[in-house]
Amino acid sequence: MRVLLTGGAGFIGRHVHTQLTAEGHDVLVFDSLRPDVHDTRPEPRQDLIVGDIRNPEDLRRALFGVDTVIHLAAKVGLGVDLNDIDDYVSTNSLGTAVLLRELAHANLCHLVYASSMVVYGEGRYDCDRHGQVAPGPRRTEDLEAGQFDPPCPHCAEPLRPGLIAECAPSDPRNAYAATKLNGEHLAASWARETGSRVTALRFHNVYGPGMPRNTPYAGVAAIFRSALERGETSKVYEDGRQRRDFIHVHDIATAVTTAAGALPQQPPFTAYNVGTDTVRTIGDLAGELAHAYQGPPPVVTGQYRLGDVRHITATSSKLRNELGWKPTYDLRTGLANLLASGN
Repeated sequence: MRVLLTGGAGFIGRHVHTQLTAEGHDVLVFDSLRPDVHDTRPEPRQDLIVGDIRNPEDLRRALFGVDTVIHLAAKVGLGVDLNDIDDYVSTNSLGTAVLLRELAHANLCHLVYASSMVVYGEGRYDCDRHGQVAPGPRRTEDLEAGQFDPPCPHCAEPLRPGLIAECAPSDPRNAYAATKLNGEHLAASWARETGSRVTALRFHNVYGPGMPRNTPYAGVAAIFRSALERGETSKVYEDGRQRRDFIHVHDIATAVTTAAGALPQQPPFTAYNVGTDTVRTIGDLAGELAHAYQGPPPVVTGQYRLGDVRHITATSSKLRNELGWKPTYDLRTGLANLLASGN
């Protein structure tokens, strides 16, 4: 199978490329090599096209002879401030739209789309009185007072967080999340109109060898790791009890290649959560990294960001049951692999 891998020179993309190659596929990498993501540019090579996902001519050149497209190219992170919002929309929403148009012109009929758990906003919550509920955005006054857990929107009593499934309503809470969900909607529309199919993979918090360093768009694991490498203390926002699912990048890569090889009997649009189904906290991650790097223990600051959600963990049983995928790393063995890799 000949695969076009957009964003293939990035953190996740490099691991997906390695996995595709190991499985015997012919891979063409398409990447803009934008400087806020790539500290250094890779050497020119035959299987790398440097281009802008928003440029139809670049894409037409890349799509020739391709069987399947894996679309990882995106501007990631929460958004540093509103000055980034147009870049998120341009890179993620417009870039996906241009790609979909060119896929239609090239008569390509399968797309694996890298989505994110951020499309859900907050995760699943249950109230003892009202059952499953959807809390609204957290209030600034509550966050200032150190009240980080959202209350029941009906009775204001405490809620129990749980695992969210793909059928849950979406509720993006920041610019990145909004563009990831918009990409899902655009791709679903393309699939219906062309008789094609989309597999959207909602990644959870990804870490592993090759994580970006010292960039405001890096994930929390990369931010903590960079601080420890500088000999500094990891600073944990809120109270450190935010629930997350941390997944090793190798397991993300196998999920992507599994989806790329899925049988064509799938419906036009299918979304899968991609995580370990193991609930950990931001504080857990900071502590495990400090232990692995023999650095100072993390400090809980009580600071917050309005774009953050409190708890988001999901069940990946659909991906396991339908495509036979399963993760191979837990957090401790994954961090040991990160440390051993040296990058």
